[in-house]
Amino acid sequence: MNKRLLALFPLTALAAAVSFAVTGGDDAATVTSVEFTDTPVATATADMAKTYSASKAKVTYSDGSVKEYPLAYNTLFSLNEKVANNPHPAGQAYDHTMSPLMDPYGQPVVLETPDANSLLNVDGNLWMITHLEYDWILSDRSEADTVAGWYKRVPTGMLLSGISQDKTSGKLSVASQKPLDFSSVNGTWINCFGSQTGWNTHLGSEEDYDLQYNPLSSKYGTTTDGVKAMTELYWQNTKTANPYHYGWIPEVTVAKDGGSTIAKHYAMGRGTWEMAKVMPDNKTAYLGDDGTHVLMAMFVADKEKDLSAGTLYAAKWNQTSADAGGKANLTWVKLGKSTDAEIKAIIDGGASFDTIFSYVAPGKDAAGNPTCDAGYTRVRAGSNADECLAVKPGMEKAAAFLETRRYAALLGATTEWTKMEGIAVNAKDKKAYMAISAIRDSMTSMAGEPADHIKLAKVSSGATYTIDLSSGQKTTNGGEAIASDWVGATMYVESALLGKDITADTVGNTADVSKVANTDNVFFAEKMRTLFIGEDSGMHVNNYVWAYNVDTKKLTRILSSTAGAENTGLQVVEDMNGHAYIMSNNQHLGDLPSAVPANLKTELGALIDPFKAPVGYIGGLPAIK
Repeated sequence: MNKRLLALFPLTALAAAVSFAVTGGDDAATVTSVEFTDTPVATATADMAKTYSASKAKVTYSDGSVKEYPLAYNTLFSLNEKVANNPHPAGQAYDHTMSPLMDPYGQPVVLETPDANSLLNVDGNLWMITHLEYDWILSDRSEADTVAGWYKRVPTGMLLSGISQDKTSGKLSVASQKPLDFSSVNGTWINCFGSQTGWNTHLGSEEDYDLQYNPLSSKYGTTTDGVKAMTELYWQNTKTANPYHYGWIPEVTVAKDGGSTIAKHYAMGRGTWEMAKVMPDNKTAYLGDDGTHVLMAMFVADKEKDLSAGTLYAAKWNQTSADAGGKANLTWVKLGKSTDAEIKAIIDGGASFDTIFSYVAPGKDAAGNPTCDAGYTRVRAGSNADECLAVKPGMEKAAAFLETRRYAALLGATTEWTKMEGIAVNAKDKKAYMAISAIRDSMTSMAGEPADHIKLAKVSSGATYTIDLSSGQKTTNGGEAIASDWVGATMYVESALLGKDITADTVGNTADVSKVANTDNVFFAEKMRTLFIGEDSGMHVNNYVWAYNVDTKKLTRILSSTAGAENTGLQVVEDMNGHAYIMSNNQHLGDLPSAVPANLKTELGALIDPFKAPVGYIGGLPAIK
């Protein structure tokens, strides 16, 4: 998630990452249930200034025995450090030749915002991919996007770390590390959350806020700024960047020896993707579109374990209740069918906003309501600004895959979600979980909207929605059968997973600390029957990782992060060589909510060193078998 600073004090933060190591266990018995004790809300300033777990896991085995395992935090590395054989800081940014980029002061550009993790076992060798989302602060501790003459954003990337594992204790360490080279796919831009496929590859994301704006938008300058950064920094002026090369789902395949191949899946559509999550059929994937006036997209591949060709759909929310986060039946609009190769050829052939659409600025009717000229349709897609669009003849496929959100709106799908974040799947119960970080703006009734499908009360602290999945569904624009048994049918919020806004308390929390606020990363652990949730909140002073047991409905706080830091990169590995791990990164340590009292900001600022944010893990649990 691309988060702006809420408050600055002298020591702002780079980034941190944690994971939970799960060790030990009873080889003769299997695990029947796992529950966690609460990590209390930090009250001492020293505790608020660190990332830690004070939880225990209560594990029940099939022989009736019950054991408690305390969780403890360990450090792997920080992004400003040189790690293992990496000659540069772990978070170093690079150009297309993999030469390191320097900031205006001659120091390394360190991408200090780690996001997705994928810990993969590749034929017995452990490899971890870590996203470097975007640049936040420079070497002088100033915000990168506020420094005159510097770039609002820089090219981003991913790290590949070789991981050593102590087979007895489960302890992890970094044996090797290198950046991944994205030059074969024109580089990459704002790598946010990610996931792991059923065929042991990593699915990344490009949360392409900046490059989605068009000539109708007042924010078009951010697109030109992004093109300038990629042209001058990444391509070193050897070519001009094309915004349509960014905003896709990249897939990384890692070989046993650490070699890698990278593909961008143009057939999955273009957006500000938080992530993509593949369902258990190894064909159906849901994509989280982050921002305002965004869509819910679904992709169904032609073949299992191959995302290079398939059909793209967008959801329509058909509201049945406005209570407690709302409830709706979902129907699906077909956007198009294509292949990676076909869409890339359209991009490389010179497609642009002007070649895809005819467009005019909205006008006003006699009553002052927004209106479009005859032949144009008014949509809101990606911002609160209206656009009057018409697809040019023969450009329907380009519109569907290059301007996915706008084309979905033109066809009547819903583009009213806000802050759509992580996605998880519960295979046994055939449910998906979708994080909506904040219910606001387009998810409420806004005056003059072109469509008003979602009509909910504002909940700034957001919710984690449940989506019931089913087979036998057909598209609304043609009645075509959808070739998947994992199609969203109903969407709603379980009561424990709806945030609760409050008046600011004495330390600056504006959301109830007994509930999740601004859900971001989510991951479902099948054997533990537990949905793990990481917060990215400006409403909790300390953000938390939570465990929600879907059977007992118990919500438990299991990790407290350094004040201001968001939790990213959740991944649960329930049995890795006899141990289990729950990865969870931090970024933006010290990025405090505005409601925090000035004296507390000063005290925390004195304790938080932004350049020592850890990447690590919490150990304690047995393998979940």
